[in-house]
Amino acid sequence: MDKPPYLHRSRFLSRTKLLTVWTLIFLALLLFLFPKSPPFSADSTRRILQAGPLWENRIRHSAHSHSHRVLVTGAAGFVGLHVSLALKRRGDGVVGIDNFNPYYETSLKRSRAALLDRAGVFVVEGDVNDGALLIKLFELVKFTHVMHLAAQAGVRYAMKNPSSYVQSNIAGLVSVLEVCKSANPQPAIVWASSSSVYGLNSRVPFSEKDRTDQPASLYAATKKAGEEIAHSYNHIYGLSITGLRFFTVYGPWGRPDMAYFFFTKDILKGKTIRVFEGADQKSVARDFTYIDDIVKGCLGALDTAEKSTGSGGRKKGKAQLRVFNLGNTSPVTVSELVDNLEKLLNLKAKKMVLPMPRNGDVPFTHANISLAQKELGYKPTTDLKTGLKEFVDWYRLFYSNSRKKIVL
Repeated sequence: MDKPPYLHRSRFLSRTKLLTVWTLIFLALLLFLFPKSPPFSADSTRRILQAGPLWENRIRHSAHSHSHRVLVTGAAGFVGLHVSLALKRRGDGVVGIDNFNPYYETSLKRSRAALLDRAGVFVVEGDVNDGALLIKLFELVKFTHVMHLAAQAGVRYAMKNPSSYVQSNIAGLVSVLEVCKSANPQPAIVWASSSSVYGLNSRVPFSEKDRTDQPASLYAATKKAGEEIAHSYNHIYGLSITGLRFFTVYGPWGRPDMAYFFFTKDILKGKTIRVFEGADQKSVARDFTYIDDIVKGCLGALDTAEKSTGSGGRKKGKAQLRVFNLGNTSPVTVSELVDNLEKLLNLKAKKMVLPMPRNGDVPFTHANISLAQKELGYKPTTDLKTGLKEFVDWYRLFYSNSRKKIVL
């Protein structure tokens, strides 16, 4: 005997309601677990609002060049600023992209972007995870190269906000590579890895041939993952990819989370600075590398990068895959760093010496740069004393002017 049709409708409605309830629960869980990644993000809204003929013309104008046309991600960052300026000065077309995240003071990032704007480099405000935005940029400009410098930096912050490292350093890299592999022609890619990939490696100086499978921090792990991801995109899609392992970059317009920066700030304010020491009271040492030397390495990598061999997502031949150390090869202890700052600031630092916490930092770094010297013509020329003087001069001027603006 057939059942009345209203019973079928009733069961259908019940199943529909049940499905709706579970869908809402699932969405609620997503929002709870990933509060910073809503379905319709502020970046997407901003992209929709800023897109238009004027915006497109600014991008085309910024990228115009008879030489290289370079997309620089993380352009309002420390290294991104200096690389973008160097590329523009020599006649390359440059378009920047940056999401101005609040990891450190965004006013500094805005000031960098303003400097780039005055130099003729347009910085698009957006996230590299916004695939639609990247596709739009590639529709407007046939980029010959991508300088991928956008990343979530800092070793210690990973303990507070681990998801930001996965989103920026892994998902962000994949997002960029996905657009590059589908472009026609495909651009060559130079991207920022890190000396942190050497992790617990005890062989000195660190060589590109050394093992990198013992990361000491989540930041290091995401950069190591990035190198493996780069290998797979090179192998499958024919993308020409060069990774650069930066060693403790410092200089004007630097990052406030770096020791040389916040030591300077605290010494000037008369605050106590914390100086960490390693096991057995050994000094912590870093291979401090001045920003101008890093820029030379970045440009050397870009200029020696071979063309990608794929087209529209299909590999047509073996492509170039490289990784280089960019360091200074002269490790300096943190105590020496403080001594230099004291002389430059003409102030005595109030120091508190503490054992290094277990937060992912390593006791020393030391770069072997022989491969970069051979392949890129890389030759660092700035010693720590000279580089710190440049930084201190910039710091005094920048924050003096910032205070004047606040008073006005």
